[in-house]
Amino acid sequence: MILKKYKFNYFLNGNTNKPLIIFLHGFIGNIHEFNEAIKLLSEDFCYLTLDLPGHGKTEVLGGDEYYQMESIAQAIINLLDELRIDKCHLIGYSMGGRLALYLTLHFPQRFIKVVLESACPGLATEVERLERIRRDAQIARKLSRSILQIDFAAFLSNWYNQPIFGYIKNHPQYDRMIENRLQNNPQELDKSLRFMGTGCQPSLWEKLQENKIHILLLTGEYDKKFISINTEIAQICEFAQLKIIKNAGHNIHFENTLAFVENIKDFLSTAN
Repeated sequence: MILKKYKFNYFLNGNTNKPLIIFLHGFIGNIHEFNEAIKLLSEDFCYLTLDLPGHGKTEVLGGDEYYQMESIAQAIINLLDELRIDKCHLIGYSMGGRLALYLTLHFPQRFIKVVLESACPGLATEVERLERIRRDAQIARKLSRSILQIDFAAFLSNWYNQPIFGYIKNHPQYDRMIENRLQNNPQELDKSLRFMGTGCQPSLWEKLQENKIHILLLTGEYDKKFISINTEIAQICEFAQLKIIKNAGHNIHFENTLAFVENIKDFLSTAN
């Protein structure tokens, strides 16, 4: 059983008579990624959070193939089976959003509604995928060399200089977020990036038209790249709607938690 190739660090909390949300964090995140949003959602929902492979305290007990999206997705489904969770809502951010979309399209019977925050369906062409794999390999090498925490901290500082993150470094809790990111193992992050990066994952563009689950696409106003990607998703995917969140870049749930939560509550509580 594929679940036996992982030792998941997960947390299931709240009144199980209430609707359940599973949260999937982004690259360099961990089980605590959505803590502030969960505080505001916990009265109405129970939740399942976990460290994705390559992150936090989750252990991969198999080879490199168990860092790939297909294997991780199946392991999450098996975990839901083990926890006797038949159906739930699904929220994924960035890398976790890519994984959430894969789960939605391959296991639609398991999810009620889906929220994709700053996510994409992968890359459509082989040329794009090969170029992204090359660039991610360069980043992964920097991670693998981050033996000292000061090296890892420098990597993170450079990572959050990317334009998609907007003004995240001005956030009053930015330093606390970095402290949380530093709890990860750079060598494990290296494997996550090399085997579950955007270039490595299966392209999901062609499957978008098959989707019948209602999806809320969230992007931040400063994240022009993902506004463009998600606008295209919404045009292709009949059951997807796009909301652009003010005062946020790529990491909406961190930069504008209240707007993030309000949109989730409205979306999950509305009958379709």
